[in-house]
Amino acid sequence: MPFTIDFLDDGRVLEWEAINDGATATERDDYTPRFYVTARDPDTDIDLTPLRAQYERHPNVVATEIVSRRPGFRRNDESALAVDVDHLNRVTPLARQARQLSAHPVGDLACFNVDFSRGFRYCLETNCDPTPTAELSTLRLGVPVTETSKDTYDELTVAGETVTGSSGDILTTVQAVIETHDPDILVCSTSEIVPTLHEMATGAGVDDFSLSRWPDVDYQQLASRSTYSSYGRIGHSPARYNVPGRAIIDESNTFFYGETNLDGVLDLVSRSKKPVQELAWASIGNVLTAIQICEAHDRGVLVPWNSWRHEFYKPMGTLHDAGRGGFIFAPEVGLHENVHELDFSSLYPNIICTRNVSPDVIRCDCHSHRDDVPGLGYSICDDRGYLVDVLQPIIDARDEIKAAIRREKARDDPDENRLAELEGRSGALKWILVACFGYQGFSNAKFGRIECHEAINAFAREILLTAKQQLEDGGWRVVHGIVDSIWVTPDPDVDDENRENLDALATAITERVEIRLEHESHYDWVAFVPQRESDAGALTKYFGKVAGDDEYKIRGIEARKRSTPPFIEDIQRDCLERLDATRSPDTVLYCLQDAIKCLHAGTVPVEQLVERNCVSKPLEGYMQTTQNVAALKRAREQDLAIHPGQDIEYVVVDDEKTSRERVALAHEEIESYDASYYETQLIRAIESVLSPLGWDRNDIRQELAETHETNLVTFTRNTRD
Repeated sequence: MPFTIDFLDDGRVLEWEAINDGATATERDDYTPRFYVTARDPDTDIDLTPLRAQYERHPNVVATEIVSRRPGFRRNDESALAVDVDHLNRVTPLARQARQLSAHPVGDLACFNVDFSRGFRYCLETNCDPTPTAELSTLRLGVPVTETSKDTYDELTVAGETVTGSSGDILTTVQAVIETHDPDILVCSTSEIVPTLHEMATGAGVDDFSLSRWPDVDYQQLASRSTYSSYGRIGHSPARYNVPGRAIIDESNTFFYGETNLDGVLDLVSRSKKPVQELAWASIGNVLTAIQICEAHDRGVLVPWNSWRHEFYKPMGTLHDAGRGGFIFAPEVGLHENVHELDFSSLYPNIICTRNVSPDVIRCDCHSHRDDVPGLGYSICDDRGYLVDVLQPIIDARDEIKAAIRREKARDDPDENRLAELEGRSGALKWILVACFGYQGFSNAKFGRIECHEAINAFAREILLTAKQQLEDGGWRVVHGIVDSIWVTPDPDVDDENRENLDALATAITERVEIRLEHESHYDWVAFVPQRESDAGALTKYFGKVAGDDEYKIRGIEARKRSTPPFIEDIQRDCLERLDATRSPDTVLYCLQDAIKCLHAGTVPVEQLVERNCVSKPLEGYMQTTQNVAALKRAREQDLAIHPGQDIEYVVVDDEKTSRERVALAHEEIESYDASYYETQLIRAIESVLSPLGWDRNDIRQELAETHETNLVTFTRNTRD
């Protein structure tokens, strides 16, 4: 089975299969990608014969035929025009011409199976499984941030060894390592390494340098870099490159490889039919879409080029009720002893599967009189929805993997490699299950439907309220609950002998709602943090000490934020340990005071003060003189290209300034830092720790000032004596 597939400019396809000592290529010249054209509306009668005749005269069209396909899950088989083209690059341009070539009104026609990625399309249409049968070998190429914008590298890391010197020295070393290891996968810190090395070879006159396994092609550029916006966040997509015979994983442009590992990537390769390279750069939604497309393909359903599903009519009252999200209980601010956390296992995916929530069966015509969705009055057909067939195997597989992880950890001598494999696969499947709910409300989803999104939320609200009521009836007090998790502590007004066993209650709730309620954790204590400038509880900010363990669960506070400098994270975690040991704010303040002294003494290593922030726009797009702006100015001065959506790392050296002197980039030689700025950040972090006990930053500053004054008076008296 090929692990990577290359498409040459002349139309030939290379299937690369990994073997024990390298890889072999199978060459094909008979592949013709296909797209479809049919009526957008099932009630529109369209004669496709004239359009077929137009396409048959096109030089890039290999063949056409009229076939019977389903243009949607809610539609029956209909006549569709299948168009086979001579090259992948011609699919989209030819599909665009459908409306120009046809005599029918623009809105009457629709194209299907158009915008697939290259490798995925090939595997889908040829029934090719891209799951490798042999273990894939990897090799990492990396360059430091100071080299990323250069035309010629002075330093490069290959297979863990740093290489410096002339272009010829670097190229010779890289070529030798490539020939020795012959990797199936090149893991690159940035994909720009590929063209840069080849340009270096051209400039240095090194004619025989190549990363490729195919003698005729060194590399191909698949896409240019771009900036995008997703759910209000700016992202950066680097340029993508292909090296024949090897899969490229770009560490700056991979979600699944970064969040899991190669085993997690390969698990999803087998489920999505996306080859390793495409899976590595794909988003969660992209992979979920591929899995759904595979299910649609098996059912003879075509995939729309553009989503045009209208929202079903609903009364104003229903519209209001449907717009609610999952149920959330306001957390009780403060520190709570003896807390248990209960979680519904994969709540939203299991709602989809147990309640048969799927775009093709929600609000069906055959059961329109039924009120299947609580509070919304939506019906759900008795026929099994396609989304259930997509998600149930993933839910079952993850349950099996989690059970295997528990068994492996219970062994006296667990196999760490086996654990890493299982945890990688479990993590990859978790992200697919996390995304399946939001996908239903995504406007560009190929098969989503907003009514599914609304129905899932409605079921989730009912389930959480049912669990709350049953837990309280059993003698437990709910201190927080959010969508699929609920935190409880023994109700002090209920005697121990009258309180039901929590495991027994969880089992009873599981049987009642048909979704497993699991005991996630027992905490010695949990602290729920208030919102800043408010006494109300912050919904997703809390921390707690796991019972019988040295582990802390932290959510929402500074130690969990990617922008927090390591020094501040370490101090905050140290303060949590002191709070656990003493339950006293004084010990936390002593820790803070010592940290502030270290800051002002200049003894904190600057690498422990590095902040990492995402750049949301080009330098010219900023109106305020923020730290990011100062960092971008420094980067530009050093010819470092930082694009919107990418991270920039810096140390604040003088926060009072507004120029580029306000910060220093992390890779620079930094002699000093702004101790007062980092003191403020420390106090904010400690406020998060003490705020559940009623302290705010003003209280903290006042206590620090009084302590400082007391120490000064004591020192003066001792000196006089």
